[in-house]
Amino acid sequence: MSDLPAQQSAMPDTLPDHPHVRRLPEVIVNRIAAGEVIERPAAAVKELIENAIDAGARRLSIALDGGGVERMIVTDDGIGMSPADLALAVERHCTSKLGDETLVHINTLGFRGEALPSIGAAARLSITSRPKGAQGAWRIRVEGGRTYAPEPVAGAFGTSVVVEDLFFATPARRKFLKSARVEGRHVESVVRRLALAVPQTAFRFVLDGREVLDLPSQDMAARAAALLDASEADGFLSIDGVRDGMTLTGFICPPSVHRSTANGQFMLVNGRPVVDPVLKTAVRVAYRRVIEPGRHPVVALMLSVPPEQVDVNVHPAKTELRFADEASVRSLVIGTLQRALEHGAGIAGVRPVLSSAPRATRIWYPPEQGQAAPAPAPIHAATTHPVSGVAEPRLMFGDTPSARTLPLASGTVSFAATGVENAQAVGEGRADAAAAAMAERGMAQVGPEHPLGAAVAQVLDMYILAVAADGSLVLVDQHAAHERLTHERLREQYLSGRVQAQRLLVPDVIDLPRVQQDLLLARQPMLERLGVEIEEFGGGSILVRALPAMLGKSDAVSLLRDLADELEADENGAPDEMASLDGKLDAVIARMACHGSIRAGRRLAPEEMNALLRQMEATPRAGTCSHGRPTWLKLSRNDLEKLFGRR
Repeated sequence: MSDLPAQQSAMPDTLPDHPHVRRLPEVIVNRIAAGEVIERPAAAVKELIENAIDAGARRLSIALDGGGVERMIVTDDGIGMSPADLALAVERHCTSKLGDETLVHINTLGFRGEALPSIGAAARLSITSRPKGAQGAWRIRVEGGRTYAPEPVAGAFGTSVVVEDLFFATPARRKFLKSARVEGRHVESVVRRLALAVPQTAFRFVLDGREVLDLPSQDMAARAAALLDASEADGFLSIDGVRDGMTLTGFICPPSVHRSTANGQFMLVNGRPVVDPVLKTAVRVAYRRVIEPGRHPVVALMLSVPPEQVDVNVHPAKTELRFADEASVRSLVIGTLQRALEHGAGIAGVRPVLSSAPRATRIWYPPEQGQAAPAPAPIHAATTHPVSGVAEPRLMFGDTPSARTLPLASGTVSFAATGVENAQAVGEGRADAAAAAMAERGMAQVGPEHPLGAAVAQVLDMYILAVAADGSLVLVDQHAAHERLTHERLREQYLSGRVQAQRLLVPDVIDLPRVQQDLLLARQPMLERLGVEIEEFGGGSILVRALPAMLGKSDAVSLLRDLADELEADENGAPDEMASLDGKLDAVIARMACHGSIRAGRRLAPEEMNALLRQMEATPRAGTCSHGRPTWLKLSRNDLEKLFGRR
């Protein structure tokens, strides 16, 4: 205690001087601000392209070296700038685009007047511009925030911006950049999104001497098809929705086409490319029932919103928005996409990714016109029994499909049989006559209104082969297809409250761990609505008294065990949350549909195969199964020719 006064006397009597507030130099201010606007090469390229689009460019050329860190060149044929405009353009908060000081009616991509000064503060910037009708061009340079006076140079009409040695003035930012390859990928993503915003503008993008994009002026549909890069899709689905003064248009891929990331999602709001969490969440919810978990759909959405209902001045990057009514926006996106996805199978599917044969040598094919057909190979005497899956000696594929008869070991015909007399003809050895008669009558019933065509065979007792009206080959996974049909019927019955339950003659007893038993019992009311009646049996057991009638002779034990495993693995499976989680209900329905569907390995009669195809065409979301996998694939004539090296 005696030391305390001595310690206090040793302390200074006065505090240190308070630091004075000082104004930072303009160069430092610009470098600090540049960190928000220009965080990587992709951000700089985005700002330069937006300036070119706002200037009315109809042709844009982007060239990068070293991922944009070493050099980036953006050239356009826009209106150009005079020497006075050039001098103002590199000063902070100088712009020609903002006509409304209320920041409400913003009709240009840029409006803040920060991009060029920020780039000039962090790199070596050179702008060469020549307005329409001017005798020559002018150039201005900015290096690390130091501006040089404009000087006359030679140049074409329009503007060319060269950025070199990015972040040389801010080395702390430069050392955190990724490799040139990674930065180049980010730039490519930005270019693709901006190219979608202005399909009437031609784009050419060259990365380290390699041409990545060369897009001519085109309409929105052609530009979306080129940028989504979904060549495996059988076609895009157009969307069109209106709600509360908002309009949503665009193109989406069928659910069988998806990506491992969200890079295949392009979203425009009032013509501005954005990365908005509200829109991304709405897209995910709309595709939830038809796409594989963990995968992302491929879409190009154009949303028009009244200017007073959206705020684009949220962040200097201008990729984030604030909607006045987020719920209305979500409802518009979810409802419009779900309506587009409710089509039956055959409207838009997926093509297998095929690699064409090497073209080192040319393959000569005999002429197809005027050439006598080769004689069929003789049948060996040892072949005394019909072979399952062997086609006829000659297949005639014309403009309309020709249904074929494929003998099975059981003597049945894997085709849309049209009469008992044809089956008897096959059994008597008159296969050709039977095939001709069946084709004549069967194909009369299969036209463009039946895009999945007529079944011609069953392969490996798992896949149905069909020929569509345009001659394309269609392959159907019988279990996946029937699973979706069962899923939709179960869900419809559940929502209408009329799922029919079939009581078991002898109730099944299932032994489960206590945790899984509690999970199932907590969902007892929901399961009863689905036609599954359970009750506690004591000692960790559950008694199953009834199952949905439409599932037929399903295995109650395996069904309930699978349900319990799935619910236990779900991190959101709390009992008090299940009643309000539509996704969990759908997962239960999907599991039940899987157990109640025809299995791979089951041989189908011809009538069953064609009935399955017709039901797929009439059932919503039948293009994918309950787990998001495709139920059918399509091979066109071009696909087959690529597969066999004909093109």
